[in-house]
Amino acid sequence: MGMEIDPVCGMEVDPASPRGGTVVYEGETYYFCSPSCRERFAEPENRRPGEPVKKANLRLPSSPVPRFFVCPMDLEVRQPAPGPCPKCGMALEPEEGALISEESPELHDMTRRFWVALVFSAPLFVMDYPRFRWAQLVMSVPVVIWAGKPFFERAWSSLLSRSLNMFTLISMGTGAAFLYSFFAVLAPGIFPSAFRSATGTLPLYFESAAVITTLVLLGQVLELRARMRTSGAICALLDLAPKMARRVSADGMETDVALSEVQVGNILRIRPGEKIPVDGIALSGSGTVDESMLTGEAMPVVKKPGERLAGATINGAGSFLMRAERVGKDTVLSQIVQLVAKAQRSRAPVQRYADRISAVFVPAVLVIAGLTFIVWSLAGPEPRLAHALVSMVSVLIIACPCALGLATPMAVMVGTGRGAREGILIKNAEALERLADIDLIAFDKTGTLTEGRPKLLTLNARPPYSEQDILKLIASLEQGSEHPLAVALLDAARKRGIALDRVGTFQALSGRGVRGEIGGKSVVFGNRSLMQASGIDIDSSAGEAERLHGQGQTIMFLGVNGGYAGLAGVADPVKPGTYEAVRELHREGVKLMMLTGDNVATAEAVGRVLGIDRIAAEVRPEGKAEWIQKLQAEGCRTAMAGDGINDAPALARADVGVAMATGTDIAMESAQVTLLHGDLRGLLQALRLSRATMRNIRQNLFLAFIYNVLAVPVAAGILFRWTGWLLSPMIASAAMSLSSVSVITNALRLRKTKL
Repeated sequence: MGMEIDPVCGMEVDPASPRGGTVVYEGETYYFCSPSCRERFAEPENRRPGEPVKKANLRLPSSPVPRFFVCPMDLEVRQPAPGPCPKCGMALEPEEGALISEESPELHDMTRRFWVALVFSAPLFVMDYPRFRWAQLVMSVPVVIWAGKPFFERAWSSLLSRSLNMFTLISMGTGAAFLYSFFAVLAPGIFPSAFRSATGTLPLYFESAAVITTLVLLGQVLELRARMRTSGAICALLDLAPKMARRVSADGMETDVALSEVQVGNILRIRPGEKIPVDGIALSGSGTVDESMLTGEAMPVVKKPGERLAGATINGAGSFLMRAERVGKDTVLSQIVQLVAKAQRSRAPVQRYADRISAVFVPAVLVIAGLTFIVWSLAGPEPRLAHALVSMVSVLIIACPCALGLATPMAVMVGTGRGAREGILIKNAEALERLADIDLIAFDKTGTLTEGRPKLLTLNARPPYSEQDILKLIASLEQGSEHPLAVALLDAARKRGIALDRVGTFQALSGRGVRGEIGGKSVVFGNRSLMQASGIDIDSSAGEAERLHGQGQTIMFLGVNGGYAGLAGVADPVKPGTYEAVRELHREGVKLMMLTGDNVATAEAVGRVLGIDRIAAEVRPEGKAEWIQKLQAEGCRTAMAGDGINDAPALARADVGVAMATGTDIAMESAQVTLLHGDLRGLLQALRLSRATMRNIRQNLFLAFIYNVLAVPVAAGILFRWTGWLLSPMIASAAMSLSSVSVITNALRLRKTKL
C-alpha cells in the first residue's frame, strides 16, 4: 500500500496508521497526519457553536497539495518521491522548508555504511599478498558491494539518464579495480604477462577498491554534515516557535496543547514569560511584548486589546487572551522560514558557468582515463597493463566533479542563511548576485530614510508663555483633529503628562490651521497666512522660522488674544541608523538618490543633512518607476529601497528591490530583499553579504578548477618519467574527498564574515 496525502497540509501519511485519523466523506476516505489537520478539514464554515455539521457547509480543500523533492544542486530536478538525483546522484530534499538535520536518512545511512566499510577495510592494510589473497577478497566484498552499493546505483541511474556525474567516475574506478582483483584470484590464468610482475604474480587492488569506497563514504558523511550546518539559520528560526500553547475552551477551561493543534479562531492564554504561539489579535488584558525577533527593536511594546500579535515574540509582563488568526504555514515566522529555504535552493546566474563546464567535464575525464590506459599499455614499464589500470583508476577517482558542483550552492545556502540571522530575507540567489554589482541605490524618503511618523521637534515660546504653556494650548486646540501633524502634537503633550483643556467655538480653517476659545482666551494656531489674516505680527520669529524650515521642519505659529505666543516645528525625523548607513554606503562606492513625493524644500533639507548625492522630489508613484528606468538607461545598476504601496512599481522595476518589513505587504511582495528590522543598516549589511558571497563563490570555483587542472595530469602519471612515482588510487580518493571538504569549509566562512 502506498502513501496517502493529507488534504490539508500536503504531508505524506501512512494509511495503515494515520496519526491524525481518517474522515469518510461521500464514500471517499481522507487520511490525516495530525488531529489538527483533521479538525480543520471538517470545520464547518458559518456555523454557530453547538450546531450540527452539515455537508452543505463542510469545508473541503480544492485539491490535495502534492509534495515534491528537488536536487540541492539542480532545481530543475523535481520528483514526487525522495531518492537520488538522476543527474548528479545527490539525495533529493523536500522542496518546501527542507532541512538537513541529524535525523537525515541519507546521513544516517551513509554513516552506517562508512563504519562498516572502515571495520572491513582496515585489516586489508596488514594482509600480505599472496598468502592472504582469499581473505582480502572476502574482506573487500562487504565494503565494495554493500557499503558502496549507493554509488553503483547512482552510477547506473546516471547512465540511464545520460547525465554522467561523480558517481559514474567513482563506480567505474572502484568497479574496475575490484573486478580485476576478483578474477585475478579466481582465474589468474586468463591474464597475459603484461599484467604480471617480474616474479610472475598478479598484483591485487582489493585494498585500493575498499579504501577508496571508505574514503568516498567519509567524504559523503562530511559533506552531509556540512550541508546540515548551512541550515543552521532556518533551524534557529524554527527554534523561536514554542512547542505548546494554552488553549481556552468555551466554558473557560484552560489546557496545554501542541502547537500543531492550534486552529484559527482558538482563544489562547498568554502568561508572563511565554512565547506567543501563533499570529493573532489581543482580546483582553495587556502585556509587554518583545518583538525584536521581527523589528530588531530591543524596547518591548505594550499590547492592548485589538492590537496585532506575531507568533514567536515574547510576552515579558502581564497576562492576556488572544484569538488565533494565522496558524501553521500562514504565520509570519513560517513565511520567513519558507522564504529563506526557497532562497537557499535557488540558483545564482554564475552557476551557469559551472554547469557548462560540468556538462563536458565527465565525458572529458572518461576520454583522458581511456587515453591514459592506452598510453601506459603501449609505452609503460612492466607490468604495463597493471600500471595502466592503476593510472586509469586514479584519473577516474581524482577528477570527480563534486567540488565543482558544490561551489555555488554551498555559498548561496550559507549566505542566505547568514542574512536571515541578521534580519535580511533574500528571495533568491539571483537577487544575491545582482545586489553585489549595484552601483546606485534610490531611496524613498518617508518610512525608509525617515521614521514615517511626524514628531514635534521644536517649541519656541515667547514670554510670558513657557514651552509647557504653549504646548497645552496647541494640543487642546488639536485634540479633535486626525491630521498627522495634530497626532504628533497630541503625542508630545501626552508624553509630557499635560492635561488638555476644553475648547469652545472651535473652527478648522482648511489649509491654514485652527482657532478656538480656551479658558476665555482667543487662540489661533496655523501657518503664516493664518497669522496675517488674524492680524498677528510674527516678524520677530522670521529668522528662526526660516532656519527651522531649512532643516525640513513644518513651522506653525501660535497666537493668543491677538498677540504672538510662540511657534512649533514638526518633522518626520531621520531614522537613527540612516546616518551611519549613508556614510558607509558611500564608502562602499555606491551613489545614493532620493525619490520622494514630498515637497522640494523638505526633500532637499533631508538630503542635505544626510549627504544624498541626487534628489528628485514631488515624484508620483509611476514617476518613481520611470526614474528607475531612466537610471538604468544611463548605465546604472540600480537598487530601490522603499516601504509603501507607492514604491511597489519602482521596487519591481529596479535591478534589486529592497523593502522594509515595517511597510506594506505589497512592497515586500514586489521586492527581492526584505529588511525585517526596517533599518537601512540592514541594506548595508545585505550589500556586504552579497559581495562576500560572490567572492566566496569565485574562490570556490577557483579551488575546484585549479584542483582538477593540477590533479588529473598527476594522476595520469605525468611525473613518473622524472620521479618514478605513480599516484595511488587511495591517495586520489582522499584528495577527491578533501577537495569537496575544502569548498564546503570555505563556504562556511561566510557565517563569520564581518558585515
